[in-house]
Formats: sequence, structure tokens, C-alpha cells
Amino acid sequence: MMKMIRGKERNIRQRKPATSSRESEQMAKVERKSNSIYQEPAPAKQFHLGMFEIGRPLGKGKFGRVYLARERSTGFVCALKVLHKNEIQKGKVEKQVRREIEIQSNLRHPNILQLYGHFHDSKRVFLILEFAGKGELYKHLRRETKFPEWKAAQYIAQMAAALKYLHKKHVMHRDIKPENILVGIHGELKIADFGWSVHAPNSRRATMCGTLDYLPPEMLQGNSNYYNEKVDLWSLGVLMYEFLVGEAPFEDTPVMTQRRITRCEMTIPSFVSSEAKDLIKRLLVLDPEKRIPLEQVQKHPWIIKHCVKGERASMRDSKSTGSKSSLDSSDE
Repeated sequence: MMKMIRGKERNIRQRKPATSSRESEQMAKVERKSNSIYQEPAPAKQFHLGMFEIGRPLGKGKFGRVYLARERSTGFVCALKVLHKNEIQKGKVEKQVRREIEIQSNLRHPNILQLYGHFHDSKRVFLILEFAGKGELYKHLRRETKFPEWKAAQYIAQMAAALKYLHKKHVMHRDIKPENILVGIHGELKIADFGWSVHAPNSRRATMCGTLDYLPPEMLQGNSNYYNEKVDLWSLGVLMYEFLVGEAPFEDTPVMTQRRITRCEMTIPSFVSSEAKDLIKRLLVLDPEKRIPLEQVQKHPWIIKHCVKGERASMRDSKSTGSKSSLDSSDE
């Protein structure tokens, strides 16, 4: 009875003539079928390897490679990350790969590498990623040794904007370092590698040789079950120091590095400006709750002095020149 009343109400609102009982029954069937469709999400666009022309390799990782690729139908250039299922299983990182896909596919920010889609065959998993034209930030830093303050400030402002977006989405990256950041065609930074950002603390400890310099004290002091998004603030401070000095602030032997991190023992060289020193010290604070919030990082005098206009221009250029592909069927 209620269905018939609702059906009549719809007919009155839509100003349509009354239907016969047979027509009403047919409409009800259509409505039930429509409702069953909405109970499950519509299947995503079906990708396959034949849709792409594969170009030169862009990088190599433990579980596969990344290639430059082009979508045949549109000519859209992207990066194709190819992961081997047997290596993923051997490394016991199936969960990390699933999380990388789950998290990164829902992020839309000019300073975060976009994941357009994914597919797989019997032996491999393929991730269709945004192509960052200028490669790895780590290589830029090694080549230049350290960055001038104006460039470092612009980069830190972009990182703060990206982390602010992530934290608003309740996402902690937890592995911010130069190796996990790419540079776009206009010089803008792109945070990448979200699979490793969700390692359980125990897994992180088992494989943290490459990230020890960036680990916050709360993840080294046995409190790793209680850390929050403020771990990214510490890593941002370490990143800023390395941009300006050319090495991480606590770099030493593994044992000494852990000791220095837990005591926040560092020396900032005299060539670093007083404004930059202030921001580093306000990020690298042992108590996570006392670290400077990202909103204040963006308003810090060092950021304002060097790069607010430049950073905004870079963000604007990234948005205005970003190519739209048939790969990206999501609403932004």
C-alpha cells in the first residue's frame, strides 16, 4: 500500500497521467531492478595491457618496475607500475598493495601523485599512475647537494598543503622522505608511494633501514601503537633540514641515530637563516602535541618571506595544465 501511495505521489509531482494497474506493476519491477543495481557499485572501467603503448623504464623497485606508457585511444601519457604477484606474495605485502590502491585512488591534489586505475593478469598487477615529468626529488637533491632557501621554502609549502589535505582525509603518510616524492613537469612536488605509508609498526621496524633517519621518536620509544598524524610533522621537519643542509639532522650509525632522534640532538649549521631554524625547531619537537600545526607552517614568516606567491603560482599552473584523460572517470 505504501509503495502505491509513493507511486501516486511521484505521479502527482511529475504531473503525469495516472497509470493502469498493469503499468504500475511494470514500473514497480523496473524500480526494484533499479534499486538492486544501486546496492552494489557499478563496475569500474575495464583496463587491459593492450590499451597502452609501453615506453622506457622510469624506475625499478623490489617488486617490479615503472614504465612510461601512453593510452592508445587518446595519446594520454602516464606511468605504468608493474608489480609481480609472486614477489608481492614472497614479501608478504599483499595488504600494502591493496591499501595503496584503496587510498591513492581516492586522492585528488596537485601535490599528490594521482592513481587513475588498476588491473591485473595471472602474474602481474598494473597501477596506472600520473607521470611526473621531472622524476625523483631525491636525484635532484643529490645533484644540487642542497637547495637554496627560496626553493626549499616553496617545496615545504607544497608539502604542507598536501599533508594538510591528507590529514583532512584521515590519511597518515608515515614515510615522507625525498625518495618518496616526485617532481612534476612544472617543478611541483608529488607525494607518492602510499603503499608503504600504511605499514604496521612492526613491519616498519623490520624494514626501516632506509627510513630510520626520518622516523619520529614516538615510533622508536615503544609507543608506536599510539602515534597519530603528527608523525608527518616530524618527517616534514627532517625533510626541511635535509633540503637546506644536504643531509638528515640525526644521520649517524643506526644505534646513534636512534639515540639522537629520541633526544632530538641536532646541530643546525650557521648558514641556515634564523627564520628557517625557527621552523625546523618547531617541527622537530619530541612531544607530538607541541609540534607546529600545518596551518601555522603555511603562515610561518620563512614561508611568507620566500615563496607564498611562487608556491601559489606553481599550484595554479599544476591545476590549469593538468591533462584530463579517459583513464580518470572519477569525479574530482
